[in-house]
Amino acid sequence: MDLFTLYQRLKPDNKTENHGLSVTTDELIRQQKYLAFMNFKARYTSHYAGDVKSVFKGRGMEFEEVRAYNFGDDVRDIDWRVTARKSEPYTKIFSEEKDREVIVVLDLSSSMVFGTKKELKSVTACKLAAMLGWMSMRHKDRFGLVIFNGRDSVYLKPQNDMKSLISAFGKIADASRKVLTQSYDQDISEALKIVQYHHKGQGICFIISDFRHFDQNQFERIALLAAHYEIYCMNVFDVIEETAPQDGVYAAQFNDKKVVFDTGLSSFKDNYQQYFAQQRANLKRNCQKFSCKYMEIRTDIPIFKQLSIK
Repeated sequence: MDLFTLYQRLKPDNKTENHGLSVTTDELIRQQKYLAFMNFKARYTSHYAGDVKSVFKGRGMEFEEVRAYNFGDDVRDIDWRVTARKSEPYTKIFSEEKDREVIVVLDLSSSMVFGTKKELKSVTACKLAAMLGWMSMRHKDRFGLVIFNGRDSVYLKPQNDMKSLISAFGKIADASRKVLTQSYDQDISEALKIVQYHHKGQGICFIISDFRHFDQNQFERIALLAAHYEIYCMNVFDVIEETAPQDGVYAAQFNDKKVVFDTGLSSFKDNYQQYFAQQRANLKRNCQKFSCKYMEIRTDIPIFKQLSIK
């Protein structure tokens, strides 16, 4: 059965484009075509046996090649015969043959329902989650998902079959529509606890968020996950969060408070950019402190041009 025949049998009810405000199941399915343009070289060792090589994982069972030894290579992999012949150290390279869990924590809280160009941050985050799902399916890893709307979480246990993946896309599309009218801004720790509770083995966890409300408590929770998972913090942001709008006088309203500001003032531009830069620096610092990898995804640039997992 081909993909779209399966999709029709599942009968999703969201087949129209939504102009960057929400995402449809069709759009998530189409993210598969971008995999050929992306660079996935993440390394991880798994305890789960499988029948295919995976770009996610590192030292495995199948010999691939011999190359010159580099600082940091495992000394157990040194090829002593080649080393003796060449009079310099050479090491064996292995390709992985083990599947494992890939978990995505998708943050769709209120701050993600924002965007000024192309699409909302929530839409970019959903497409990114779909790409990771396709990547997992291609390499026969088990793809799991936690969707957090700022208050409640939807958990989908890891699976590696097409029907489960399309079903997950339906859940993502449904959530992306609902957050347009019902999004919240509570602690994401409960969503992270779900991953910690359900998964004790090793794997990789992608946290897709703008990290607006992550503090020491959330990163301490992430640190607990890092004992079993390789953690990627994927920071989704809009260009206007990094750079002030064009010169002019603007009015904004938030929580019944109205603000008028002039972006033509040099002092405003400096403070504006410094604020985002400081937030980015703090996030990078926490990622480094708690052994997480940091990535940035901007909403107005195609994801496949930005995504490179090493």
